[in-house]
Amino acid sequence: MHRFFKRKTPEPEEQNIGDVTVGEFDFSQLPADPGLRIPICSYNANIRDQVRRRYLQKGPCQPSGYEFPKRKFGVSQFRRFNPSWFKEFGDWLEYSIEKDAAYCLYCYLFKTTKGKQAGGETFVSEGFTNWKGKDRLYIHVGQHDSEHHKARMNCEALINQDEHIQSILHKQSKQMRNDYRIRLNASIDCIRVLLRQGNSFRGHDETEGSLNPGNFLILLEFLGAHNKEINDVILKNAPKNCKLTSSDIQKDIVRACAIETINVIIKDIGNSLFSILVDESRDVSMKEQMSVVLRYVDSSGHVNERFIGIEHVTSTTALSLKAAIDKMFSKYNLSIANVRGQGFDGASNMQGKFNGLKALILKENPCAFYIHCFAHQLQLALIAVAKKNLLISNFFRIVGDVVNVVGSSCKRSDLLKEKHSDFIVEALESGEISSGRGLNQETTLQRAGDTRWGSHYNSLISLISMFSAVIDVLEVISEDDSSSPDQKTEAFNLLESILSFDFAFNLHLMKHVLGISSELSTALQKKYQDIVNAMDLVQVCKHRLQNMREDGWDSFLEKVHYFCQQHYIDCLKMDDMFTRWAPRGRPHRNPPEVTNLHHYRVDLFYGVIDMQLQELNDRFSEASTELLLCVACLCPQNSFLAFDKKKLLQLAEFYPQDFSRFDLLVLDDQLETYICDMRSNKTFQGLKGLGDLSEKLVMSKKNMVYPLVFKLLTLALILPVATATVERVFSAMRIVKDRLRNRMSDDWMNDSLIVYVEKDIFLKVDNEAIIQKFQNMKTRKEQFYFYADFNVDDAVLIFENYEEVLSASHSQESI
Repeated sequence: MHRFFKRKTPEPEEQNIGDVTVGEFDFSQLPADPGLRIPICSYNANIRDQVRRRYLQKGPCQPSGYEFPKRKFGVSQFRRFNPSWFKEFGDWLEYSIEKDAAYCLYCYLFKTTKGKQAGGETFVSEGFTNWKGKDRLYIHVGQHDSEHHKARMNCEALINQDEHIQSILHKQSKQMRNDYRIRLNASIDCIRVLLRQGNSFRGHDETEGSLNPGNFLILLEFLGAHNKEINDVILKNAPKNCKLTSSDIQKDIVRACAIETINVIIKDIGNSLFSILVDESRDVSMKEQMSVVLRYVDSSGHVNERFIGIEHVTSTTALSLKAAIDKMFSKYNLSIANVRGQGFDGASNMQGKFNGLKALILKENPCAFYIHCFAHQLQLALIAVAKKNLLISNFFRIVGDVVNVVGSSCKRSDLLKEKHSDFIVEALESGEISSGRGLNQETTLQRAGDTRWGSHYNSLISLISMFSAVIDVLEVISEDDSSSPDQKTEAFNLLESILSFDFAFNLHLMKHVLGISSELSTALQKKYQDIVNAMDLVQVCKHRLQNMREDGWDSFLEKVHYFCQQHYIDCLKMDDMFTRWAPRGRPHRNPPEVTNLHHYRVDLFYGVIDMQLQELNDRFSEASTELLLCVACLCPQNSFLAFDKKKLLQLAEFYPQDFSRFDLLVLDDQLETYICDMRSNKTFQGLKGLGDLSEKLVMSKKNMVYPLVFKLLTLALILPVATATVERVFSAMRIVKDRLRNRMSDDWMNDSLIVYVEKDIFLKVDNEAIIQKFQNMKTRKEQFYFYADFNVDDAVLIFENYEEVLSASHSQESI
């Protein structure tokens, strides 16, 4: 045995053996599909067992919810893979979607090269496709001394750490194991806090005595200072080769946290149908990142939108995005066949009719109906109004100039806040405004942006509330000797513009119009909004705009006059003739003579509202599509007034994969019984939306009484409304990966984001589950250090020779 423990000259880490590179091998890229795997012997002997352990941890590839294709046997007989075999042979049987064939996981990992016993290469490389010959599976398993059973025993020995050679070489005392668990739990608790807050882990100087070693070590020190049991086993009191504070250990624990969080989500989805929401955005290091969110109905009837990962894409073409989605689905054993809806923004690579991501998914699954993000459509409607109308476009230009001039320097921003504070004090003393908790907070002017939902409305609100302070700041700039002539001129021109009746009128007009749309935008961004409520909210928005057009002129004009009187702006007489502006020296060509009332009421008030209504009708044309009109018939409001059996049967026909001809016949009768039950049952009265109906059905177990109706309701609920959840992921990404952490790797950012975004799920994951996952993920070298009670360099040498021993034993050579 001593020959295996001789000292060796270290060899370079990078060496190519076949198609496999040793050193920087990425185990996360191991193909899950057994038909795409390379032979296990092609891997270098130093990483071969690590590859085997990764496959055993992931388990056999057994797609769920997949529509297995049929094969022709004989003249007219068709057979397909039977998914029930997964239950009978679940520990080893695998299925390849790529090759439509079955494989054996045990034999792939440890099959000997002698003879053709137990099927030869059929279950290893060629693939088993004889779907009518189940007896071949029993023949493959064979007796207790078959090659299959030998391979199974090797797998169990490899994955069972208690029987591993490290455990045999060095048995740890009970006290050392307890200390290790206390130390690991302390590290996990510190990482939990940092992940929940999206904080950084590392410090610039992590040496002993450093005043700023990083958040993780500071938090661990704090934890030890308040708990003697923890303090006795961490940092200086921990073994030098088992401190559990290195960056690799931190990343492994975070990876374990992310995996356990995702496992809860995937388990919650199960075999349910779901929709997919996708968008892409650049991170701080200028990498294009694609975020994926799934929308589904859980076992309690509640609608959920869950973030499952972010993927770096080098190209934003539809094909690249589709490939990234397929990769993520394969990673989590999800199937495109279970997708029943897709929600994106209006980018051409997303919703392109022929080559967009929408079209690619529809080719694979025609039941994955596309819904354009409602909140994005609303923002497009607002931008259209702001840009198509010349007067309103000029108004928003002036607003932007005011924000830029007043907030261009720290001095002017401080002056603005000071002036605004003085006006608040005067108003409080005069009783114009009231005081209270959360009222009259310090604020500043907000900038409008075309891509930020609701920003135009917020910008106008801040300008109205700080109008007096803005005027004072512009006057100071125009009279200040330290200001340049250009700055003085610009401030003077802005003063003239905003102290006009035109500006005050447009300011209040757009504030009212955007205020109505802002309520709709806020409602659409709710995480669990359903498609029927979204369509109702669009109709409510249109109705309010129509009421404002018909009955809101007088009250609106009173508010404009009151605002003008407050800020000493000359009010125009509505009966006077309107004077149109024209370039100096060039009169209008045959200008129509109209009164001020006609210009402000017809040209502006009616014109802007009509344009907003027209844009809403054009942008939300999907709300009148046949699919959504049928979905609306499920609405429980007003004692199921919208119920229409004919349209609901038509809705079921949109999903031929979920409703067979037999199901449609049953659904016809089931709907009659369902509506009678719902209208006569007091439990289902006063429901506000499809979400409430779904939860009530599950609570009363009516979902099992009317399974086909509940399936229709589920399909309606998972239709996406808005991509607000995806946008929140990108907001979180800018917190987790900021300019100080711009070198964060993609995997590290993905794991941190999953835990940060899905905090409610992560809180339910206990430390024991994380510890188990972490232990399974640890490399054998790390495990050997833990069990070894000697110098780390010696352990490396022993470990390297131990790899030779293990490789020789697997090659059935005599040791």
